[in-house]
Amino acid sequence: MDIFVTLPTKPGQVLVSLTPIYDYLLARGGTLEGEYIVLDGWPVQFLPPADSLDLEEVREAIEADVEAVRTSVMSAEHLVAIALRTGRPKDHTRILQFIEQNAVDDDKLHSVLQRHNLISKWEQFERRYLGGAHE
Repeated sequence: MDIFVTLPTKPGQVLVSLTPIYDYLLARGGTLEGEYIVLDGWPVQFLPPADSLDLEEVREAIEADVEAVRTSVMSAEHLVAIALRTGRPKDHTRILQFIEQNAVDDDKLHSVLQRHNLISKWEQFERRYLGGAHE
């Protein structure tokens, strides 16, 4: 499972160093494991938005309750687009899981892929894993 955390910033402000955040979390029991800080058994990685897709996925996240905690959850369509953009075998497996569970709205996915120039990657994915077009 991925958990995305956004940090408050002022317009135009860029977060340069995560050191203060890591120092704060380490002082409260977090431990470092590679690029992750482990908090209460959960590996957490802080990643700044890389592009317009990342910014859109955060902006359009869906409000939900997760284990009685109000949070924002990325849409299945945005998660599929991110996995497609990343393109590792485990990402392709994740996309197939979303499709097999009928968790993706095809029209919304196509719109996201089109906005972020991922249509050709999607067509390659369809040919390789879905035997052509996804119906």
